[in-house]
This record gives sequence, structure tokens and C-alpha cells, in this order.
Amino acid sequence: MQRPWLTSQELRAWRAYRDLTLVLDDALDQQLRRESGLSHLSYSVLVFLSEAPERRLRMTDLAAELKIARTRLSYTVSRMEEAGWVRREDSAGDKRAQMAVLTDVGLAVLEDAAPGHAAMVRAAVFDRLTPEQAHAFGEACEIILAGLTGPDRPTLPTELPWRR
Repeated sequence: MQRPWLTSQELRAWRAYRDLTLVLDDALDQQLRRESGLSHLSYSVLVFLSEAPERRLRMTDLAAELKIARTRLSYTVSRMEEAGWVRREDSAGDKRAQMAVLTDVGLAVLEDAAPGHAAMVRAAVFDRLTPEQAHAFGEACEIILAGLTGPDRPTLPTELPWRR
């Protein structure tokens, strides 16, 4: 029989994690908006596209990488297209699919934003941890993520929107 409630230690860890994710995401978003005019999501889109072969990904694959619903990605990419950072192309191999492609302008925006973002991540997270704590933190995050996205993930009432 499973315990219905979290232990005090589990609750403390859970609340610290929950609060951390909310505050850290907001801090990263504010830093990027202030210094580069980018949202954290737009920055992440640029990063994934910059690391993809030929700086292009299928929209469905990009949504899965970002762990967001395709409709949210479509809205974000539309705004990024208006700014000239990305463009959409039809997929040569699948007439139903669209590709998101990082433009040279988008790559320049990313290259300009990356140093400030990396400095913020370092100051907010890694400068506060010992190398051992940073290693343990990374391992814990990977284990939790694998449990939520892998074959043994918990059964959810609805499918996660980025897995559809």
C-alpha cells in the first residue's frame, strides 16, 4: 500500500523544487527579456535549432524537445518569424510536416544572448553548488526526467501535450 501523503522530508524537498523552478524560470525569462528582448521559450527554440543538423527541425520534433504543446510552439514560432529569427518550410520528406529553420539573423540574436544567459545560469545555480552537488543535482534531474518521459513513466489522466 502506498502512503497517501509525502513525508516531511519529501514535502520539504518537493516544495523547494517547486519554488525553485518557478523562481528560476522567471529570473531567466526576465534576464533574457531585459538584455536581449527574448523570452526564455524563444531563446530555447533558438538553441535547439542552432544545435540541429542544418539548423532545422520538424515542428513536431521541436515541440517534443521543448516539452510544449504544438499550438504553443506554433504561436511562438509565428512571433519569431515576424522578427526574422526563424522561418518555416515545408518538409521535403513529409508533405504534412513543416520545418522550423533558424535564420542567420536568429543565430546572431542567439549568439548575442548566450553569454548573458550562461552567466545568469552560472550565478543562479552553479556558483552556489560544489562540484559534487552540481553532479548530484544533474543526476537527480536526469533520473526524474527519465521516469517521466521513459517507458516506465507514470500513467497520467491525459497524454502530455508534447507527446501527442
